[in-house]
Amino acid sequence: VNLVESGGGLVQPGGSLRLSCVNRGDTFRRISMGWYRQTPGKERELVAVVPSEGTTMYADSAKGRFTVSRDIDKNTAFLEMNNLRAEDSAVYYCYLKRNLFPTPYWGQGTQVTVSS
Repeated sequence: VNLVESGGGLVQPGGSLRLSCVNRGDTFRRISMGWYRQTPGKERELVAVVPSEGTTMYADSAKGRFTVSRDIDKNTAFLEMNNLRAEDSAVYYCYLKRNLFPTPYWGQGTQVTVSS
């Protein structure tokens, strides 16, 4: 597995960004894929994840503003972020976990900064 993220950057409050993550390594069918984020001194936290089965999970802070999606055939996940706030500033990490395997895979992270 080799997760490569893109799409981060600087945006003003109220703006939008779209993050992309492509798996350029070994691929699997039964996986969860999505996004976490982390700020200095804090634990990495879930933003949104699409499971292989069941309901997509969103952090409360992301509901109504962020949309996660995935293209299984292209081994890609996306995070559409709207109405961004300063508190959304973080390093965003792509996440992939195989079903029944305990350890997830992570991308290298992409910085999102929301500031005027």
